Amino acid sequence: MNQPAWLAAAWAEFSVRETPGSASSSAVLSYYRDAGRGDVRDDAVPWCAAFLGAMLKRGGFAGTGSLLARSYLNWGDRIEAAKVGAVAVLIRGSDPGAGHVGFVVGLAGGKVFLLGGNQSDAVTVEAFDVGRVLGYRWPSRTARPDDAPDDAPDDETTPGTNASGIFERALRHVLEMEGGYSDDPYDPGGPTNCGITLAVFAAWQGVTLDATNRARLIDDLKRIADDTVAAIYGKRYWVPARCADLPGALALMHFDASVNHGVGAACRMLQQALGVTIDGEIGPETLGAAGAHDALVSIDRYAEIRRARYRALPHFWRFGRGWLRRVDATRAAALALDSANTDSNLTAKGQIEMTSDDKTGDYKIPRPGEVPGQPMAGDVEAAPAPIGNGKWWGHSKTVWGTLITAAMTVLPVIGPLIGLNLPADVIQQLGEQALVVVQALGGLFGVVLALYGRSQSSQPIVRRDVRVRV
Repeated sequence: MNQPAWLAAAWAEFSVRETPGSASSSAVLSYYRDAGRGDVRDDAVPWCAAFLGAMLKRGGFAGTGSLLARSYLNWGDRIEAAKVGAVAVLIRGSDPGAGHVGFVVGLAGGKVFLLGGNQSDAVTVEAFDVGRVLGYRWPSRTARPDDAPDDAPDDETTPGTNASGIFERALRHVLEMEGGYSDDPYDPGGPTNCGITLAVFAAWQGVTLDATNRARLIDDLKRIADDTVAAIYGKRYWVPARCADLPGALALMHFDASVNHGVGAACRMLQQALGVTIDGEIGPETLGAAGAHDALVSIDRYAEIRRARYRALPHFWRFGRGWLRRVDATRAAALALDSANTDSNLTAKGQIEMTSDDKTGDYKIPRPGEVPGQPMAGDVEAAPAPIGNGKWWGHSKTVWGTLITAAMTVLPVIGPLIGLNLPADVIQQLGEQALVVVQALGGLFGVVLALYGRSQSSQPIVRRDVRVRV
């Protein structure tokens, strides 16, 4: 997807908002300054045009230098229809001097979606009736500032996969997960190298895979060049999944899911994790939620959705443990990326310094009947699991199998010593041989349960406090 440089700069400011009270947001004041109105010192002054002018400047173009939204009706080139990145000027009330201005990021259902400033006192994406639009504008060469570098964008620029190094980090992680060449008969992808299947490699080469060229293509796949690997991953997964528009840590998780599950499935899982409409299309609603919500919460929800999807696959019996380890490793890599950038907002579009004025909200989808902040009746509350996705012992088949085995084999011996014994008449009625058989079957069941639990285990056992509410 092509994205104008000014729009990339605007996305990086998502969720910046005014400071309540008499103080002013340093970020909003920087918009006035970059738009040519450094004399403004109060973020209570309408700043939608200031935000737009500042983003244009950061993208290599000059704005109008005015704080009036309608000043953009005579700026740049007029275009007939909305397109992503266009400047939209809107009516605001009956005052001919009043208006609103923002960047177009979507159009659906008679609404135009604008990424803009001073929308609910913040940088957000909001929907407006298309009937309010006075016009759409696009930067022209005459809109470039005199001091713009020679390579400043004339029209649009494709967001590079190398921006901020997020793509390289995400790709490095994916390649570590995928490994080298393999041809597992149980893998429906067939011959694969660096996670690239033979069919995908053939399509990239522009040839039809058949019996006459299969051996040659397999040989070429084994020797695939690093730059070809990066190009395939960038074009087939990174760009279609819109990873460059997501916060860096979430982009890494989403990229890995796109590679392993397919772009469409990954987009739906991302939307499920964010609690937005699930349609497989990453648009303004999904990107808005991704930017506004706590990335760590989103990553944890995404990871759990991936685990559930893996468990439902028919080949889980063979690849399941590796799949679950991949999710854990991807989650850890995403958290490490986020932790390494706690003092800044690192996205795939660039690193934007944060200030105390920049605010984002926590995110949680309530269950049916749940009041946010209050536990539901009958809930069993468990303390949050530590980093690493530890599992409570009460959920472990291995532990329960061991306990059952111990109960069947040890209690009959030590029970009488501690006062636990069956009455003689009960033993006589059941028969000693029957009791021995029951003990043996119970012990066998415990052993089988413990072995099965151990074969399926992918998480360490951790202590967890439990409180039951009634």
